[in-house]
Amino acid sequence: MKPFLAIALFFTAATVFGQTKNDTIHIDTGKHLNEVSVKGYLSERPLLNTPASVGVLTAQQLHLQFDNSLVSVMNTIPGIRMEERSPGSYRLSIRGSLLRSPFGVRDVKIYFDEIPLTDAGGNTYLQAIDFNSIQNIEVLKGPDGSLFGANSGGVVLLSPVNKRVTDSFVSGGIDVGSYQLMHQNIALQQTWGNNQLNINQAYQNYGGYRQNSAMQRNYFQLVDNLKYGTENSLKAIGFYSDLNYQTPGGLTLPQAFTDPSLARLPTPANAGAIALNAHINNKMFFGGLVNDYKLNSRLRNVITIYGTQVDFVNPSFTVYEERNESTYGLRTYFELSAKKEDHLKWKINLGYEWQQTNSNIGDYDNNLGNKAAPQALDNIHTNQNFIFSRFTANLTGKLLIEAALSLNNYGYAFQNLYPLNQSDFTNRSFDAQLMPRLALSYQITNNFIGRASVSRGYSTPSTGEIHPTDHSINPNLQAEDGWNYETGFRLQNGSGSMLLDASVFFYKLNNTIVQRQNSSGANYYINAGATDQPGFELYFTDWFIRQNNSGFFRGLQFNTSYTYSGFIFGDYSDGTNNYSGNKLTGVPRQVIVSSLNMLLPQRFYFFIQHNFTDKLPLNDANTVYTNSYHLVEIKTGWKHNITHKTQLELFAGGDNLLNLRYSLGNDINAAGGRYYNPAPPRNYFAGMNVRF
Repeated sequence: MKPFLAIALFFTAATVFGQTKNDTIHIDTGKHLNEVSVKGYLSERPLLNTPASVGVLTAQQLHLQFDNSLVSVMNTIPGIRMEERSPGSYRLSIRGSLLRSPFGVRDVKIYFDEIPLTDAGGNTYLQAIDFNSIQNIEVLKGPDGSLFGANSGGVVLLSPVNKRVTDSFVSGGIDVGSYQLMHQNIALQQTWGNNQLNINQAYQNYGGYRQNSAMQRNYFQLVDNLKYGTENSLKAIGFYSDLNYQTPGGLTLPQAFTDPSLARLPTPANAGAIALNAHINNKMFFGGLVNDYKLNSRLRNVITIYGTQVDFVNPSFTVYEERNESTYGLRTYFELSAKKEDHLKWKINLGYEWQQTNSNIGDYDNNLGNKAAPQALDNIHTNQNFIFSRFTANLTGKLLIEAALSLNNYGYAFQNLYPLNQSDFTNRSFDAQLMPRLALSYQITNNFIGRASVSRGYSTPSTGEIHPTDHSINPNLQAEDGWNYETGFRLQNGSGSMLLDASVFFYKLNNTIVQRQNSSGANYYINAGATDQPGFELYFTDWFIRQNNSGFFRGLQFNTSYTYSGFIFGDYSDGTNNYSGNKLTGVPRQVIVSSLNMLLPQRFYFFIQHNFTDKLPLNDANTVYTNSYHLVEIKTGWKHNITHKTQLELFAGGDNLLNLRYSLGNDINAAGGRYYNPAPPRNYFAGMNVRF
């Protein structure tokens, strides 16, 4: 959809449409404090006594942030580091380095509702999803593969529908900003009888601050939920995303200092980003069915079937890559609960998940943006499946225990069609691995909960690591594994307006997978021995002023998160250099994110957020570091009821208000010292949301 068509569509519907964040225009978050709950452990429970480190972003929290990118709001969760090297190019890390995610999202398992967004090969196209289509985010931090399969980083659960809004509505919004930004969205929710239909459409266009950094996304999403019987439901979920974004490439420090808006410059050996038309086009179909059926008062079953199709094209600096990837799978689990009259409250879960991803990968010469002679043509078929079980019980009314175990199987088969012209597939199987987890929480007082856990992490190499851009297939790459030990507490006040959540952990990871670059800039991966990952995380939020109908502040909320990551290479030698004891590449030692949310008279609001990120090493040798930086962003707005059923919101804001030079995503271990991807200087946005 062209920009002018999207604008015309929005204003045609604006008389009846309203904003996509559908519970925030008419709900004052200072006066409606819904208890935060967690669904990530198969059945819903209050966050306070969940025996795990969990970060939750509600629809209200998402609405406070600018909807151009997920980066800012995800980084408010301690232990999370999200980057965007250029518009549309996400990287995500949970309690670890971005060594395995130089160009995407790996070592993190992501689910879209009950459906895995992460494919069997370990890749997740998170950038395909529009910000406004997500209504709630849960992050389960640390290795938790017992319920979600092989991973050593953590799990992210995305909810496409706000469960707290059940009425029918039509809504829409538009915002514009610096560097030709235009983002439009429309949503429809229709409830009749036992059926609820939710449709989201979005278009985003961004010219980009740097040369060759424009992005464009068309997005359409549908969720239909049919309730039948007394407590059963059948849900259909699907989306289509067409994302195209340019990749400007990294700069050296002198280049970034002289003109940070430049794209990667040509060298005697290689053309520059502009001449090569370096970009990514990613078309993705995603869909599935989720049936939640209660067999009797104590036994429940959830079964999910799904499939995805990805067409991926990437003319880059060393290759013109085409990928065609098909994924299909099944996930199901049973839940058996204690009788209502039983004194001991317990639940048992038993489930199974299976995925198959077939990848057809073609690497060609990049002749100034055109596909030329083949370099390598490969087929890779990846299969992962696991059985999982979980037992949880409240033993004394105060002591909650949880024990979980999964048996994980993973393997892939590869076939080189060019230049070897192999007729058969070569199989590479990994030994089945058990992933246990034991956790408990104890209610010291009504509002003070202590917790502890131990769990094993296990993460197999992804398709992108098996088949990197140096065109080789590396069947010798081993899986990561390790043990995570953790303790913490949560404290809230009686009204629920204040929450303090703290965690300390130690994660010993073996066979850590790290990314390297050869002299031509092509990437490959090796196992780097062990890493030691001790850390501390703290989150605090409080409404200092609530439900105040007079005075300047009608509501005042403070939030802060603190992350300490003392991660080092425990045992790492590449045969030439010994990096043991060095800080983990790409990981800042400290990150502090704080914000104030102010509710003002006449339904005005003002939100300000500050992000301090410590310096971080850019190479394994720790000889090059970034500078630390302070980011300040604001958003202010006004909400007004045009009629009883129509609400209007106007808003404006700015990012990087201190006008700093920094990179929101560096190229680590980059050849030629091209580490830096400069982020935009001070920039602004404004927009409107309308709801009927």
